[in-house]
Amino acid sequence: MSPQPSSHPTDALPAPLRDYPSKLFVETTTFCNLRCPMCVKQAADSKVIDGDMANDIFSALEPVFPRLEALLLNGIGEPLMHPLLLDFIHRARRAMPDQSWIGFQSNGLLLDERWARELVASGLDRLCLSVDGVRPDTFSKVREGEDLSDMERAFAFLAAARKRQPDSRLKVGVEFVLMQENKQQLLDTLRWVATRGADFVIVTQALPYDGAYVDQVAYDNCTDAAVEIFNHWRDKIADLGLDVRDYNSRWEMGRFLPGLDPKLARMMDLIDQMRAEARRKDVFLDVPRLLQRSAEHAGQMQALFAQAEQLAKSLGIELKLPAAVPRYERKCNFVEDGAAFISWDGAVHPCYFLWHQFRCFINDWDRLVKPKVFGRLNERPLLDIWNDEAFRSFRENVHSFDYPYCCNCAVAPCDLLQEEDFEQDCYTQPEPCGACQWAMGLLQCLQ
Repeated sequence: MSPQPSSHPTDALPAPLRDYPSKLFVETTTFCNLRCPMCVKQAADSKVIDGDMANDIFSALEPVFPRLEALLLNGIGEPLMHPLLLDFIHRARRAMPDQSWIGFQSNGLLLDERWARELVASGLDRLCLSVDGVRPDTFSKVREGEDLSDMERAFAFLAAARKRQPDSRLKVGVEFVLMQENKQQLLDTLRWVATRGADFVIVTQALPYDGAYVDQVAYDNCTDAAVEIFNHWRDKIADLGLDVRDYNSRWEMGRFLPGLDPKLARMMDLIDQMRAEARRKDVFLDVPRLLQRSAEHAGQMQALFAQAEQLAKSLGIELKLPAAVPRYERKCNFVEDGAAFISWDGAVHPCYFLWHQFRCFINDWDRLVKPKVFGRLNERPLLDIWNDEAFRSFRENVHSFDYPYCCNCAVAPCDLLQEEDFEQDCYTQPEPCGACQWAMGLLQCLQ
């Protein structure tokens, strides 16, 4: 039986304000046996170098294990390639509370009979495999270097190992990266993994690291609140017998000239009222992007998600879906859960978004993201870094989450956002969270 934590003075506070982290994301390795085109390692300006976490770095984490709610042993690389992975799991399981959980994500390519047997017996709670479709051509294209039959074998080994040890804690799940190319395979994928023993499925939207994949994104960047306001005024304009999509901003230059069609003048008045409502509600409204938005596609995605929820319920698997459009009500689940992210070399970071350097594409503009490092475990203890003023202030600010909606801003990407070394946004906030797609519910992972 694992030890139970004693009470602590900050236990009653929200997780980001406690004196200790409640969740750790530990990058055991950045080595990988695949070269997937949608991986951050292949991104332009990526600074990810290959390395394994040393035993002394992992040992430096052990003082916080007795208070952890979750430990996730993955980052950029493939955890099964680390020679001490099983030892890490055993040590953590002995030190962590019994109700806490340990997990990691894997491409499953190395998962053979021995690995399955040892993982099932290790005290591992959750193993999440990557399955982005059930058509062999799609699967191999997204997971370059892997075949769907490899995943079939991985599930079979895990099913056999769990059958031999029915009291195992292990739940097996799947992460599905949703794209235009594979969205119609979502339902078939749910059926495929359910018949092979999956307990849960996590669906995430894609974050393109290459401009060539921007068209693969399966959502538009208008928030749900902006769409709601736009649709209301679109219908008012339709009552005039006009289509808001015919609106042209160049009309504004001649709106007060004699001879302007009264209906068009009325349309412009209604668009002014729409913008005024958005300002009152503090909703960023990018009218040109809203005009280009495909309501039909958005409806299809909502219908697909509804079908997926019904199917998952009938199959008896837990399904976690992303937002179909960016959420106006944003929050950082990483900060809210009291998480710290540890790179293989011992650097301490606040979240997935600011873990590594890479270039990605948000809307149709590219962005260079640089890591945020609050300290290094070979220099200071983790609790000292966690309680340092810089890290605490970062978490407090993100907990409040007062940032602009950069993805819905009509002037994005602005100079502030595109600075190579981000200093502040237009609200003068020093955290680059206004363009974070994790906070808008679009990106998900095992967490």
